[in-house]
Amino acid sequence: MRFSFVLTGAFLAGAASAFQPIRPGYCPAAVRPARAGPLAMVGGNAIGIDIGEGAQRDVWSMDEWATQYGVQKAPGVQLTSEDGTDWSLATSEDIAAGTPVVYVPNGLFLSSFGAAQELGGMMARGENRLADAKLGDQIPLFRIVVKILAEYEKGADSPFFPWLNALPRLYSNGGSMTCIRLLRFAPPVVAWLAMKERTNCVNFQKALKYVDLNKDTISDKNLMKWAYNVAVTRSIEVNGERVIAPMADMFNHGTETEVEIQFDQEGNCLAYATRDVPAGSPLRISLGDPRDPSPLFATYGFLDETSPATFCKTMHLQNEMQQLGFQFSDLLFYKDTGDISPQVYDIFLYSVLSADPNLQQQFYQAHMNGDEGTKQQFHQQYFEYTKEALQNHVNGMLKELDQLQDDVRTKDPNRYPRLPVIMKHNEFVKESFLRVKANLDAM
Repeated sequence: MRFSFVLTGAFLAGAASAFQPIRPGYCPAAVRPARAGPLAMVGGNAIGIDIGEGAQRDVWSMDEWATQYGVQKAPGVQLTSEDGTDWSLATSEDIAAGTPVVYVPNGLFLSSFGAAQELGGMMARGENRLADAKLGDQIPLFRIVVKILAEYEKGADSPFFPWLNALPRLYSNGGSMTCIRLLRFAPPVVAWLAMKERTNCVNFQKALKYVDLNKDTISDKNLMKWAYNVAVTRSIEVNGERVIAPMADMFNHGTETEVEIQFDQEGNCLAYATRDVPAGSPLRISLGDPRDPSPLFATYGFLDETSPATFCKTMHLQNEMQQLGFQFSDLLFYKDTGDISPQVYDIFLYSVLSADPNLQQQFYQAHMNGDEGTKQQFHQQYFEYTKEALQNHVNGMLKELDQLQDDVRTKDPNRYPRLPVIMKHNEFVKESFLRVKANLDAM
């Protein structure tokens, strides 16, 4: 996920008229600690932040803190929640397209480049461990994790305490899956994506042992997992670095978005409305490709039920995907219509043609050369074989989903609080596959 770093001159002029910009170089963390809200009680002692999954989020103290240190919101923009657990931004007033919605001064950021300047020496050995493990591209995210842990150790003395104390405690993404057995209740692609996140989290835990943090911190796996999930779900990529802009991290994801995040020439964060937004609407950004909910589920731990499609779950055809240059987001089954993306037909036909390497090579050359005419001739001639392969795949996946759901229903959701969102995801996939099946059967 990438965000533009420089705003256009026209937009900057509009932003300046709506918000009073903070002076360049403003750095609240360097001035004095933020006013802390009520301390969370841990083990009977007011020592810091309770990261237990049942702990309450103190979002109102965070809201006051953010305003105190220069965060500005357009009139009507406010924090809201339907269940007291999941909080996000919405508007109670009409907002015109192009209007600045939220402004966050750069001095309030947690960033990988800022962490490198502040904590570089204490992180060096951990970063070297990641580089040795061929995970150098993860170092910006690792720096954010270390920064979060360093601020956590300060407790109420951290200038970021109100923000930390307002963060979610319960996550349902891949990095949160401490029990690998949970992943067997998800379709193969979700389990694969979630396992990648979990493996990355474990690699971070190993690298953190070489960082000069408190021994109690680096020995607390739940704490390290929580910090990792905060960093993954709340940071955005900016020119290869990772940035968390408090308050701007409260925007939820939407297939249809109302807001876009950008950064001005001084590095301040500005979120503006991309279209006219009526009062009573949520304010959402895009956290990833909205066409398939599975990667979003693995990374962020939520199901986007507004996604129009889902990956067709052809994990058994990954070699063919690579050869034809397809990504998961190319191979889609559409939920509402049961339509199948053309690339799905391509990959199943390509697999069918493996029985005759000469024919498969001819199709491959036509595909790579963009020869749609030749490709269509192949599709017409071998359609019945492609259709049969697709039907076998869809029927097999539906049977697997039924078995997964039957297995899930035998488990106690109180013991496995992440199972309900896995079940919702499986139902989404099943609904999509059933519509595809109906279309295939009618052909």
